[in-house]
Amino acid sequence: MARTKTYDHLLAPGRIGPMKLSNRVILSAMDMNVCNDGEIEAGDLVHYGARAAGGTGLVITGASAIAYPIGATSNKEPGLSDDRFIPGLKALADTVHAAGSKLCVQSTHHGKVARIDTLNDRPMLVPSTPDFKYDMSALADSTMDELMKMGAVTGGKQGSFHEATKEDLVWLVESWTSAARRCQEAGVDAIEIHCAHGYVLGGFLASADNKRTDEYGGSLENRARLACEVIASVKAAVGDTMAVLVRVAGAEFGQEGGLTNEEACEAAVLFEKAGADAIDVTGWGRNPFSNFTDGPLPNKVGAYVDLATEVKKRVSIPVIAVGRMLPDLAEEAIAEGRIDFAAMGRQLLADPELVNKLKAGTPEQVRPCINCYVCVQENFWDDTPICAVNPALGHEDLLPLTPTDTRKHVLIVGAGPSGLETARLLTLRGHRVTVVDKSDRLGGTLWFSTLTTPDNERLLNWLSNEMKRLDIDVRLNTEATPEVVRLFAPDHVVVATGAVRPRPSIPGGDLPHVHTGDSLRNLLLGSAEAEDGSAFLRTIGKLGKLSGITKSPNAIRKLTHAFLPMGKDVVVIGGSLVGLELAEWLADRGRRVTLLEEGKPLGLPMAMPRRWTAVRTAKELGVKIHREATVSRITPTEVVYSVNGEEQSAPASMVIYAADTAADAPLAQALESTGVSVEVVGDAGKVDYIEGAIHSAWKFATAY
Repeated sequence: MARTKTYDHLLAPGRIGPMKLSNRVILSAMDMNVCNDGEIEAGDLVHYGARAAGGTGLVITGASAIAYPIGATSNKEPGLSDDRFIPGLKALADTVHAAGSKLCVQSTHHGKVARIDTLNDRPMLVPSTPDFKYDMSALADSTMDELMKMGAVTGGKQGSFHEATKEDLVWLVESWTSAARRCQEAGVDAIEIHCAHGYVLGGFLASADNKRTDEYGGSLENRARLACEVIASVKAAVGDTMAVLVRVAGAEFGQEGGLTNEEACEAAVLFEKAGADAIDVTGWGRNPFSNFTDGPLPNKVGAYVDLATEVKKRVSIPVIAVGRMLPDLAEEAIAEGRIDFAAMGRQLLADPELVNKLKAGTPEQVRPCINCYVCVQENFWDDTPICAVNPALGHEDLLPLTPTDTRKHVLIVGAGPSGLETARLLTLRGHRVTVVDKSDRLGGTLWFSTLTTPDNERLLNWLSNEMKRLDIDVRLNTEATPEVVRLFAPDHVVVATGAVRPRPSIPGGDLPHVHTGDSLRNLLLGSAEAEDGSAFLRTIGKLGKLSGITKSPNAIRKLTHAFLPMGKDVVVIGGSLVGLELAEWLADRGRRVTLLEEGKPLGLPMAMPRRWTAVRTAKELGVKIHREATVSRITPTEVVYSVNGEEQSAPASMVIYAADTAADAPLAQALESTGVSVEVVGDAGKVDYIEGAIHSAWKFATAY
């Protein structure tokens, strides 16, 4: 019998300064953008209250402007500059306390990224006028709609800068101290002073941003001086009534002169002497358009643990690590004494009940974050984050699920993410559910996507476990024809059969070395039909299936690094999400890949930060990218295409057609014509990948 995993160290009580916490899990600050002109609204109470009720030991708000609207990056972030903000802060503190948690307000002045200053024609406050410009070439992979929404935050205006005078520095210290006193009056338990991410204190700290020659520039001690003055003043004001946390980048990436880990360690020592009760170690990619997935939202699990470990060696106060701190990693790091607390952001957006589930000994029930960046993308245009896997984010009124008044038998055709999530929700509401799929495994295209995107495997495993936990009737290797459907005699049918991926209609599109995503999947999984590729490739796939290797995504990922039975030259036609990921995957396995995209942006509808990184990585792996490319024909040895009217060709021992993916549900049409009650979810209804699959499942299943 499997032994239940425990999290004794992660769930142990902790202390930061005068503040006692029930466990070591902290909700890291993530901007929700639901305030009204700086005032906390009901949406904030519901959001943070849900995370507190889920067992999180400490809840940290999104960035709150100490001098709002001056130095703010959004009109929807909390303000701390006026007594009119106190009632909202108090209501939030009361809500979090009632749920059994503690509240920390993250305080900042956004410095060189204070978009509201630009909107209101104020120069942005900086230690020195920036002598560099961001590389913004990644914006080529943003749509016009995205660019317009980003520009609208500042009214399309270009920002200007004001180098901080001594009077400005005095004003900053006073503003921070007044903000802390308002938090204190509202009953808040802690304040976090933000000294990272390029905001004003982080700007003073990094030599790339701070070229001053006075006592606030030059040496690390001088560059940390302003932050230390803020910390000391805030600590003197709040005494032992509140804990004072300081957030610092354990390192900055992507530009010479960014803060190093050694400098971060030295700064942490100074911060402790100034009165800090804890150090919150983050990271920052200095160019948001090319380094965002290095920091502040990394794509690597436990990205900043090593950086935090070095800080902890130098200070005697608690150290918090953030950066994809999944429970197992967090437990291990705390147990080893490398850190004291683990801050989780996106994971607690995906499942606010994480701590309660760990306490109950059911970690497998934690809905995983798949690191898709859908949530944070909304912050680029000042909107409220959404979650691809948790539609209740921002819509907490969807929970708890309402039990059905009338139990129905629902047949779900398709065991991909939309079908499985529909089955899960309907079962939890009290319906009887049967799932059928013609494949030999759960997951549909989600299973295949785990090969190129390993984070998706967490979602696949969670959905698979939920089918077992809820004892849902799942029948694989079962094709749902109208006749088979009638045999089940369901009250309702949900068609979740996914998108269709046609072969290209261009000359040569029917050649045996030309594949769609479906036929390539069949080859890799050993279920290829006679017309899918060469006999050799089909035989290799069959052997893999017989050996059991093709049941394991991880095994396939490892095996294909050493052995991939296809030619060296691959042309991928279509540079959307699937095409871009396949190009990157194949290039990483030693293939010479050419990617042809008819439009300009690549990676759509992948969320922007992830998209920008995927394009950059593909280029680094040697993928030859051609935008606005029109394919005219495919031959046995090459693909012929034109760019700007100039005909070119690329060698191709294999061609993958990843364009023209479309929604289609012929089974639904056939059933409806016979009077059967049918609902279509997922890509069969609208191609929107995992986010669309999960959200469409909720739209139907929570109301049926």
